[in-house]
Amino acid sequence: MEYRRLGKSGLQVSELSLGSWLTFGKQIENNIAEDLMKMAYEHGVNFFDNAEIYANGESEIVMGEILKKMGWARDSYIVSSKVFFGVQGLINSTPTQKGLNRKHITEACHQALERLQVDYLDLFFCHRPDKSTPIEETVWAMHNLITQGKILYWGTSEWSAQEIMEAHMVAKQYNLIGPTMEQPQYNMLHRHKVEVEFTQIYKTVGLGTTIWSPLASGILTGKYNTNNPPEATRMNIEGLEWLKDKTLTEQNLAKVEQLQSLSRDIDITMPQLALSWALNNCNVSTVILGASKLAQLEENLKASELKTRLNPEFMEKIDVILGNKPEHPNF
Repeated sequence: MEYRRLGKSGLQVSELSLGSWLTFGKQIENNIAEDLMKMAYEHGVNFFDNAEIYANGESEIVMGEILKKMGWARDSYIVSSKVFFGVQGLINSTPTQKGLNRKHITEACHQALERLQVDYLDLFFCHRPDKSTPIEETVWAMHNLITQGKILYWGTSEWSAQEIMEAHMVAKQYNLIGPTMEQPQYNMLHRHKVEVEFTQIYKTVGLGTTIWSPLASGILTGKYNTNNPPEATRMNIEGLEWLKDKTLTEQNLAKVEQLQSLSRDIDITMPQLALSWALNNCNVSTVILGASKLAQLEENLKASELKTRLNPEFMEKIDVILGNKPEHPNF
């Protein structure tokens, strides 16, 4: 496992990390979740990603029990949470149980600490921008949590470049700590934000990125060869129809078929190709893996050592297939 700085911070995060969205407390049994975290940790993964909304808080409870049982040194791993949706989601939460107002940010942090059974969060993300709360209030709330020792770094998830820079301008104006990282979706089929929109932010404020959905919700595994997803996949989970509508298209399936042919040329699996491709972007701090089976995680963890097979010539071939070529900064 190799480690990368989280943006301009001094925090070293494993280039592959483990997330719990849709799996912990929902799709998999707790013993499987434990085995996944143990395998990841033993392979050098030091970042475990979570959020208040995941499985309505149950994901953090499961992860917290595992961390307590494993007894790993607290200074050997990084754990995160996210705030915005509330535990019950935007529709079912009361007005004070959601958003990025000072009250909800503060209480969501305390609740996450309790569920995860830790004294502080390493990373705390604003899960989405909140148009109903002044950005000054959000930045101040996050800054205060840092000065109180309850979080170490704060960041954003699915914010625009403009919104991130607004937060930094507020932080500079009031001499506060601004966001260190952003958690955007990034994969072969979803590139613009990471490769184009954020280009200047990497240079100006040193944005770190903890990317999610590197396999495009499973499409880049190659197992979707029709418009009808196989059973027991993310595309068939209730409430995630938007994944199918936006990603599972004939055009994308045709691209994946060609990419599979390329992966065979260098003797790696399609998931390993997609993950290695993401790792070859120097502005990616860590790639968050999602897995429901040990075999999946074991296969995906190998991407860390396989990424060197994707030389510049091979990356060019991928760009030809993808049909677009935004700036892709390689090491």
